[in-house]
Amino acid sequence: MGTLPPPRFTTGDFRVGDVNFCYGSRDGQLWPILDKIFDIGLKYETTEEAIVQRKEFLIQRQIGICDIVASARREKVDASDLGMQEIELRNLIDILREHPRVSTLLFTGGNSKNGPEYFFRRLLKQYELSLEVVESKVPRIHEFRLPKSDRIITTVSLIAPSGAANRAVGSLQDYKDMKSKNPEMNTIDFRVLQYKNFF
Repeated sequence: MGTLPPPRFTTGDFRVGDVNFCYGSRDGQLWPILDKIFDIGLKYETTEEAIVQRKEFLIQRQIGICDIVASARREKVDASDLGMQEIELRNLIDILREHPRVSTLLFTGGNSKNGPEYFFRRLLKQYELSLEVVESKVPRIHEFRLPKSDRIITTVSLIAPSGAANRAVGSLQDYKDMKSKNPEMNTIDFRVLQYKNFF
């Protein structure tokens, strides 16, 4: 679960290498990470074939994918989460009720302002709910009980699959330790190791 795609996905002004699908920006790293984990052989182009590849993968693996932001406005037209205004959230509580087999939410980003976990916490407050800590070390893991239900939902805040998050990855002690042992390691390799544990 992310926040919102870059504005060009609303206007249809795609760049070479964009895929008109969730996380389809050529600058994003989610699909390259999943491609490395599962050896899918994805195409990175604005074609129906590239979309179908991703849909088939998600169906086969029984993975749902969506953004928590239903709509937002921007003064400056860029992909920054911080630039979003007049934000309307999808009601993920209702979505979870409609999909009883979902037990885990993977946030592609943490609790920084306007990140997916941040927005989800805001949504939970409307139901007088909060996330309970299971693991405080990155990737942070929480859980909560779905209202009027015995279902426990686990949330995992993965490092964002964006170039902007590379600095955060570089500052992590785990990454520094791995890099010292293997100088060839890069920030995508580190995310592959992290994401693999949850996908």
